[in-house]
Amino acid sequence: MNIYKLLQLNRKIKSHRIKFLGLYLLHKLNKRYLAVNLDPVMACNLRCKMCYFTDADYVKTLKGQFNDEDLKLVADSIFKRALKLQIGCGTEPTLYKNLVKVVALGKHYKVPYISITTNANLLTEEKIEALLKAGLNEFTISLHGVTKESYENFMKKASYEKFHSAFKAFAKLKKQYDFKVRINYTFNKDNFYELKDFFNHFDPESFDILQIRPIQKIGNTEYNDFDITALTKDYPDLIQSIRNTCKNNKIVLLAPSSLSELINENKSSFIFDYTFCYISPNKFWKEGFNWRDESFNAFSSKIGWSQQLLSNAFKSKKELKTLSNRLNYEIEFN
Repeated sequence: MNIYKLLQLNRKIKSHRIKFLGLYLLHKLNKRYLAVNLDPVMACNLRCKMCYFTDADYVKTLKGQFNDEDLKLVADSIFKRALKLQIGCGTEPTLYKNLVKVVALGKHYKVPYISITTNANLLTEEKIEALLKAGLNEFTISLHGVTKESYENFMKKASYEKFHSAFKAFAKLKKQYDFKVRINYTFNKDNFYELKDFFNHFDPESFDILQIRPIQKIGNTEYNDFDITALTKDYPDLIQSIRNTCKNNKIVLLAPSSLSELINENKSSFIFDYTFCYISPNKFWKEGFNWRDESFNAFSSKIGWSQQLLSNAFKSKKELKTLSNRLNYEIEFN
């Protein structure tokens, strides 16, 4: 399954009514429609300046990890409804000792697309191959700097050499396995212009998707300059240059064409909060879900979930506008 084709289709369907009617039917027919985002361990090995892990007080609240028994219960409860399993949403999944088992459970429950979001500093060729053998479809790699100086400045405790060794392994293993590598580059006014040299540092044979996204406020972070208006004039030309290189190398680009698009209403995002399912040792989808003893269908029935999906098909866009800040990029296939 090509998850990016589905995202592109979501953007093409303009009617939120059709989308919610579709979700309603999928739910009633016990079909897959959830994007399950799983944090198996509440920890990170880095202290990236644009991340809430630089807030010492907040980090103290992030504790816990799934044991084997609970991990199996999680899979039993929700994986049958997952269209995609994203392992690592706000923490570093490679710190979890049973990471391969999480992927294997997703494969066992026939989840169509399984991805891991990681900073890649703990990945070795051996670990990458073990995850691929278990059924992983994609590595999503977080990146905050193109050069060594910038990378290690923004991603504190990270090693530029270890990061690139993972990409060398990706390039090698792509000759043996069918999988995707996606780079998520978060930019601010201090690391934006080095993007012009991106392909001088990264081998296009080692990755398949490039997302370029602006800094967002996600807590009390060490780096807190969120004003990128100074980039407005130069942004289109630089992105166009990257777009051309991506096209020549058949790389999927996910990026807004202009910074003004970031504040425009995004009609494709209305359904986001109704397909997004976050799970951690401390949280499971909706508040009140006793997932160890209660089935997904039973709890959904109790909270009137199907009725809510159906009723949204008859709501105005104005009523649903609070979800309009999602998916603020275009998906370009080359």
